Amino acid sequence: MDSATPTRHIRLTSHPGQGTDAAPTIHWGAADPQVRGPIVGSTGNRSQRNVIGTHSGSYGVYRALAVAAGNLERGHRADLTDTAPTDPVGPCPQWGDAKRIVSIDPWGASVQTVYADYLAQGYDIRPTIAVTKAHIHLPEIKQALAFQRLAIDGKVLLDDASATVTKVALEPVWWLPGVAERFKVSEADLRRALFEETGGMYPELVTRSDLEVFLPPIGGQTLYVFGDIRDLAKPEVTLTARVHDECNGSDVFGSDICTCRPYLTHAIEECIRGAQAGGVGLIAYSRKEGRALGEVTKFLVYNARKRQVGGDSADKYFLRTECVAGVQDMRFQELMPDVLHWLGIRKIHRLVSMSNDKYDAITGSGIEVGERVAIPDALIPADAKVEMEAKIAAGYFTDGPVPTQADLARVQGRALE
Repeated sequence: MDSATPTRHIRLTSHPGQGTDAAPTIHWGAADPQVRGPIVGSTGNRSQRNVIGTHSGSYGVYRALAVAAGNLERGHRADLTDTAPTDPVGPCPQWGDAKRIVSIDPWGASVQTVYADYLAQGYDIRPTIAVTKAHIHLPEIKQALAFQRLAIDGKVLLDDASATVTKVALEPVWWLPGVAERFKVSEADLRRALFEETGGMYPELVTRSDLEVFLPPIGGQTLYVFGDIRDLAKPEVTLTARVHDECNGSDVFGSDICTCRPYLTHAIEECIRGAQAGGVGLIAYSRKEGRALGEVTKFLVYNARKRQVGGDSADKYFLRTECVAGVQDMRFQELMPDVLHWLGIRKIHRLVSMSNDKYDAITGSGIEVGERVAIPDALIPADAKVEMEAKIAAGYFTDGPVPTQADLARVQGRALE
């Protein structure tokens, strides 16, 4: 190294007492944000940090690249002027219940106000939730208008066929003791698995038991609310909702091997209709591509399904995924209801979902579910019939008959035609 190049001491935080003496203590589940304490995961001042990991999930790697390339000043602090939520959310009773919310920071949208004193003292506290307003344009909504299933009302649906929404982005913030309890494992086993399966990326997971909060390097969630977001916490207001897991190929590009986009746009139509009738609609969109197996694995499974002897078949639908990935599904809906509790939801009147896993997770967390809305048969692409038959046979909700093995065999025969 050139002797003129300044050296920077690397400060490790893998052991207690190494640079965290000034960090605020986190008392997860405290109803008072001052007692709970702020989440400090910024990298500018290591002595203030009180969590494992960094903000922005996987985007933290891009931030590192920007710093290394000289495009971003190391330790840059965000100017939070005029960034407060466009619509207030909470506080709700669930915010003070450590059993209800373990994977997001309830106070993450309002750090500008509730932690103003900490900010004034120089703590680099960043929001993990942002709330804004938007319009969404979908060709399926224009089609629904053309077929008179929806009508312009000037409030929820505008003259240009766009829908008005409140949009919320949330980053994951995991309280490790609570996450471990959800999965019925010990916190030590959870920490070790997280450490080992991320290639030892976060040594604090196994060396810093005093740090209980982890900002995992994964995608977060986006909420689209049709109507008044405050009505979500009112069980007397009819709520139409769908919890949707990301499927980039279908959601964005219209791939017809699954029902993801049709079900998503059907749910949006139902949410608009419900909001126009005086209720409120919610789409909760989670980044869990390919059942949280990733898109590469998903495409490998597509190939395996179609190339197997006999072609794609419902009776081998889940088996082909397990052969490639070692597991049928890694979405694990145990953490999914947290965002519903953050919104104060106590009852979903119309759940636009056929998933038994999602239904069980929602009702198991104490939220009442009324009607379950299945995707209309006319919206299921021909290439997705195998998937739908397999899922219904595996326990998905249906208001029609549950297919037998003979039915699945007939589906396989149609796939071969």
